[in-house]
Amino acid sequence: MATTKDYRLGDFTFPRGWFMIAESCELDTHKPLAVRFFGKDFALYRGRATGKVVLLDAYCPHMKTHLAAPNTTSYVILDGMGTNVEGDGIRCPYHAWRFGPDGKCDDIPYHQGPIPAAACVKSWSVVESLGAVWVWHDPEGGEPEWDHPSIPQWNDPAWVHPKWDHLGVLNQHPQEVVDNICDYGHLSPIHGSTVARFENEFKGHQAIQRQCGGHRTLVSADGVSADLHTITTYHGPACLMSELTGMYEGVMLITHTPIDDGSVKVWHALVVKSPSGAQVATKTDAIEAAHFQQMALTAFVQDMDVWNHKAPCLNGLFIPSDGAFMKARIWYKQFYNPRANKSEYQEQCEGVYVPRGIPAYTQDPKAA
Repeated sequence: MATTKDYRLGDFTFPRGWFMIAESCELDTHKPLAVRFFGKDFALYRGRATGKVVLLDAYCPHMKTHLAAPNTTSYVILDGMGTNVEGDGIRCPYHAWRFGPDGKCDDIPYHQGPIPAAACVKSWSVVESLGAVWVWHDPEGGEPEWDHPSIPQWNDPAWVHPKWDHLGVLNQHPQEVVDNICDYGHLSPIHGSTVARFENEFKGHQAIQRQCGGHRTLVSADGVSADLHTITTYHGPACLMSELTGMYEGVMLITHTPIDDGSVKVWHALVVKSPSGAQVATKTDAIEAAHFQQMALTAFVQDMDVWNHKAPCLNGLFIPSDGAFMKARIWYKQFYNPRANKSEYQEQCEGVYVPRGIPAYTQDPKAA
């Protein structure tokens, strides 16, 4: 398992950006979740008073008890009817210290006198969007540089909301996943695509892939939609959104979040426009959309099958027909280095790149 240092990415072990940490519905019971990301343990829960989602560092400062680890025996849990979430706070199951959503201890049942100022845990800013919970992670502690992940289609009743596919843990460094944005050469052997046009563009915090061509899975069998067009964008280091037209119109969402240095958790979803053309998606639309998502997942698992068994690509033997791998890797480095230095990496990679031997997406292939 290779690490950030092995890939020579920069100063930080984990990158700066927005990261998915849970599906929203996982928090609907008000039971806390013990989650681990960025080499740290967290307590994640939905407050019972306001429904606010809270993310705290996991360990109580008193005696380092995990605030969200599964527990069915503590009377803090039993008296709370199966949870230690109280109001918008959470009680430690060991000595019942209560921490508010700001991370500060606001009650110690057996203690008389002021609560020590050090009785606190870090509280993280989280946002709910796209049926998921997102956290801004920045090794420098800065405010978000770009908006949290969202799409306008989510609020359009003609589009079917998906359930997130949980792909579990991938024991690879996220560099191996991000490489996919420029990997023209794998589209035919892995996905059965016959790509007619392809290009990458790098600008700011976005890495974009545009391509079109035949596809064995995501186009109509009757030939009505013979080509799959995708405009795929990484918004920062970990959130991919792909606008696609083929069998149906949709937006594919793929996101990965580092667990430890060299492993990630991966999710997948597909937002689909009403297949029937209804202004408000019907139950039948939802069934067809779920089937389309399963087809898209099948295509994504083709990548996962390779990633699960490959060695780290630390010094790839890249050729001009592969795609803009080295430009993509330079783009990716901006998130592992101080934001004051990001322009250094952007200036080395920004622009449009086309693999040798294939027309650009914006070019008429008949004129090539």
